[in-house]
Amino acid sequence: MGNWIPNDPTSFVSDILKISSAFTPPPPEGFISPMLWGVEDEVLERFGSAGVAPDRITMEQGTFEFVSDTRGPDDWVSIMRDYYGPTMNAYEVARTSGKEAELHRQLTELAHSHNCTSGSGLRVRATYLRVTVELPA
Repeated sequence: MGNWIPNDPTSFVSDILKISSAFTPPPPEGFISPMLWGVEDEVLERFGSAGVAPDRITMEQGTFEFVSDTRGPDDWVSIMRDYYGPTMNAYEVARTSGKEAELHRQLTELAHSHNCTSGSGLRVRATYLRVTVELPA
C-alpha cells in the first residue's frame, strides 16, 4: 500500500489535508483517521492485531510526483476541488459558511509554493509510506 504520511513537512498532501480540515467540522467521535496508515507504529500495531508478525512487514518512504506539462497550480486546485474527497468536502462547507475564497486562496498558495517548475506546468512532490505485507501461504 502507499499511504500519505500525516504531518510530514515534505508532504504536499499532508498540507492539503491540514488546510482542508481547517474548513470542515471535526470528525465524529471514535473516527480513526485513514492517515494513520502512514505512521509506521500504527501499521505495525494494526497488522499485529490481525496476527501478522513484524518481520513480514516492510516499510519505506517514497516520493510521488504530481506532474503536468500543460496544467499549472491553478488548474490543479480546480481539479482537487472537483474530484478529491477531502477538498471537495472542504469547498462545500466553505461555500456555505462564506469562506470559499479563503480556502481557495490557501490551496492556491500551497500549490504554487510546492510547484517545482518555473514554466506553465506542474511538478509537485508528495512523500508517502510504502507498506508491503508478506502473508504466509
